[in-house]
Amino acid sequence: MLSELDVSAIIVTIKLAFVSTAILIAIGTPLAWWLSQTKFKFKVIFEAIIALPLILPPTVLGFYLLMTLGSNSPLARVLESFGGSSIAFTFSGLVVGSVIYSLPFVVQPLQNSFSSVKRQSMEVAATLGASKLDRFFTVAVPLSRSGFVTAGVLGFAHTVGEFGVVLMIGGNIPGETGVLSIAIYDHVEAMEYAQAHLLAGGLLVTSFVMLIFVYLFNRHFSIMRYKD
Repeated sequence: MLSELDVSAIIVTIKLAFVSTAILIAIGTPLAWWLSQTKFKFKVIFEAIIALPLILPPTVLGFYLLMTLGSNSPLARVLESFGGSSIAFTFSGLVVGSVIYSLPFVVQPLQNSFSSVKRQSMEVAATLGASKLDRFFTVAVPLSRSGFVTAGVLGFAHTVGEFGVVLMIGGNIPGETGVLSIAIYDHVEAMEYAQAHLLAGGLLVTSFVMLIFVYLFNRHFSIMRYKD
């Protein structure tokens, strides 16, 4: 049976995943569009920075986030001067860490989808009087639906599975920063394997179902585009 702490961890995790994914899509969409369209000579530097969490150990990223957002950091002192406080070991801190850590899982699928949009389609819309913003929302976005689905699912799933980053920046405060991955670790450490199996098995099944959905949607979308 799930304990009260387990239920709390599930709620915090789901809340974190939804909030982080929404922010990731909002930030990642214009960033991915710019990367897919720009001819900027040093674009590769931005792509490398975005992709860094893919190979950087989560604890390293979490450590530097803690140094940046912690109570003794310059940023925290600036916030305190405006009546705020450090966001380390808070839910807001978890969101910041999750957004940074999961950014490549959202930006890269979107960038690939935007890059596959045919220039001819955009030019036809332009000849019909559509502005750049209109062309983006009426042509690029609909033709990149599969990228948005993939980005959303991967961003959500990756946030749910985070451990090192959230532990470093958020700790393990029940109901505030205690997430599912940390709850599993706590059960294993206490040799409560039945509870760990229950939570881990739920994550395994959920992740598997989400991936099947992505593959089926992308397959259907590819067939529909081919027919068109």
